[in-house]
Amino acid sequence: MKWERKDILGIRELSPDEINFILDTADSFVEISTRDIKKVPTLRGKTIINFFIEASTRTRTSFEIAGKRLSADTINITASSSSLVKGETLIDTARNLEAMNPDIVVIRHSAAGAPHMIAKLIRQSIINAGDGAHEHPTQALLDMMTIRLRKGSFAGLKIAIVGDIAHSRVARSNIFGMTKMGADVHVAGPATMLPPFLNRFGVTVHTDMGEAIRDADVVMMLRIQMERESLNIFPSLREYSTYYCLNQDRIGLAKPDVLVMHPGPLNRGVEIAPDVADGVNSVILQQVTYGVALRMALLYLLTGGTL
Repeated sequence: MKWERKDILGIRELSPDEINFILDTADSFVEISTRDIKKVPTLRGKTIINFFIEASTRTRTSFEIAGKRLSADTINITASSSSLVKGETLIDTARNLEAMNPDIVVIRHSAAGAPHMIAKLIRQSIINAGDGAHEHPTQALLDMMTIRLRKGSFAGLKIAIVGDIAHSRVARSNIFGMTKMGADVHVAGPATMLPPFLNRFGVTVHTDMGEAIRDADVVMMLRIQMERESLNIFPSLREYSTYYCLNQDRIGLAKPDVLVMHPGPLNRGVEIAPDVADGVNSVILQQVTYGVALRMALLYLLTGGTL
């Protein structure tokens, strides 16, 4: 099979076959990261630009490592180091990058739809590394990769996603992907953090966290976005943690072999207790490890690779 899409912009537009193809390809790259010399010549001569207008640790570093392990030339650009601070428009910046003839541009932007706009303007492949509160497709793909490697398949799995669903691009992409792959997805959070009409996306909605995670195979906790506390969408961090922190008592409601996941960064003691984040059920660091292989797979596929 050969990858046919020019860009990776969102999970919503991908078919289950395409998602499986990406995950199968990513599985084949996991072993490279365990070698003493973690480098293959697959993308030698290719150029990848990581254009991150929003702050990032895991995603940007993961893409940089992925490109370098494939022997691509990797360039990192941030907002503060670009001409955006001089008043240049995003469109002009994108066209100037196109003129330098890279092969792939990875972009993270605070505006929903920014990667989609750039994808229509320039001929290079675009990977959406997170756009506003819209989507974060590579995070969802690495989350699905982690689940599939540990559980085998999605059929029959109960997956609970807990936290600020309304403002989370991670939640949105995972809901699109996991429902497509046949999982029974439940979401939970305060009513002020649950967008309307969520049930239209094929998920079960709860305000009671216990009901969402009862007998769950996977529990994914979302970061409480401290910067939104001023919006008064919850009374206080202490009250939020009282009702929605994943602690040892609550994790006991799920299945004994439940996977505990979190896209990071963690607010320890707010949405997840330290002993749960570091416990035997946690696969949080495995998510980070698999993220490198997943992003290697995307770079490989978008430059013409086949499985």
